[in-house]
Amino acid sequence: MRFHRQMILAQLLWLLCVASCEASKPFGPGLTTLFKEAHSQKSDLARYQYLSHALLTSPPGEYSFALQLYAFTENELGLYNEALRDYPLRSAPIAGLTLPSPAAWQPADAADAIAEAATGHRLVMINEAHHDAHTRQLTLLLLPKLRAAGFKYFAAEALGPDDALEKRGYPTSASGSEYLHEPLYGEIIREAIRLGYTIVPYDSSQRDVQKREEDQARNLFDSIFRKDASARVFVHAGYAHIDKKEGRLGNVRPMGMLLGNMIGEQPFSIDQTQFREQFPNIDQQYLQLIRTFRPKGPTVLVNKNGGRIWAAAPAQYDVSVILPSERKSALDSGSLRSQVIIRDANQPFPMTAHIVNTQRPDWMDLGGQRRPYPIRTQLCKAVIPCVVEARYQGENDQAIPADRYAFIHPNSAADLYLFPGQYRLSARGPQGKLLSDRTISVDH
Repeated sequence: MRFHRQMILAQLLWLLCVASCEASKPFGPGLTTLFKEAHSQKSDLARYQYLSHALLTSPPGEYSFALQLYAFTENELGLYNEALRDYPLRSAPIAGLTLPSPAAWQPADAADAIAEAATGHRLVMINEAHHDAHTRQLTLLLLPKLRAAGFKYFAAEALGPDDALEKRGYPTSASGSEYLHEPLYGEIIREAIRLGYTIVPYDSSQRDVQKREEDQARNLFDSIFRKDASARVFVHAGYAHIDKKEGRLGNVRPMGMLLGNMIGEQPFSIDQTQFREQFPNIDQQYLQLIRTFRPKGPTVLVNKNGGRIWAAAPAQYDVSVILPSERKSALDSGSLRSQVIIRDANQPFPMTAHIVNTQRPDWMDLGGQRRPYPIRTQLCKAVIPCVVEARYQGENDQAIPADRYAFIHPNSAADLYLFPGQYRLSARGPQGKLLSDRTISVDH
């Protein structure tokens, strides 16, 4: 567990560098205390409560750090819209960028186009924004396609040294950092195991940004390429770790570049962090792209003459993925509708009063593969906040849930999104007390 906390601390320092490139500065005593207190809580929900209060009292120098921890915890609890709203980490618009025109470029399914383009590569890297679970959907879609193309190894940044992971067949809360507690990340690991990938952890607890990049590259090389020179590897990482050249982190040499130098072949790198929905304002380059090409799922642009995939910054990465907006008003006005609405409650929960109906993102159905399963605070037995979780039948209580949602307000309803199958549905309070437990079935 200590390694996992050191790993999270290193990841947060790296994220501070994403924002300011000053992450190599040591933590002050206030930030160290905040970090230790947050990660000593008994559950993710208790950590959410602690950070909610910490945000009210944090001095200016600690507020941004506390807000990062808070948004990561919201993401892990299934509060996806709230995480984006509360930590508006935005990618800066690319200076001088000429956006592709529909006369020369056409939209294509990202998973299909990337799988085809990756056939001649040994090393494929894809990134995520750690507090935006939408950036994990494409990795899940790519896993079977790349496995069929001969990729044998899957490396994930959130994993720690869990020797029983592949034998057990699913990740648990002890398998890695808190990022892994988010259900879609857990689904990625579960699917990679099912497909027969060799699962490789590679993260580093180095606090210095450059040393961490070097350590990650060395860990991947030693774990895979030193033993298997012809290995084909799929790597899931955060932000600019995947880059082939310096730039997005100033003079820091990124992990992708360093590992490419070690194996004598630069990675095929896929960026998802530039063109995605970001609060509170939508980046104008992103807005123009989604208005022009109307992506329906993770999308890339393919040149009509030759089939080349578009990259906004080709020196750093090979592919720009466009993630669709979940707020339809973004296409029309550039504004964002609220993620919480009040409506009269009808089926499946007949009530006479209004309820808070939380609208979760449309992408959660994974293109129709998962079904919405309605839940409400009745499961919590009058304890608020509480977290409702669905776990696969046959997996233990420490397994990463198939989906989860934290109820913060009483008299509320939401949907879990689940593949067809059998599940154990449970509700727990902040200290982990079991409030309700039942078996459910999700039909095809």
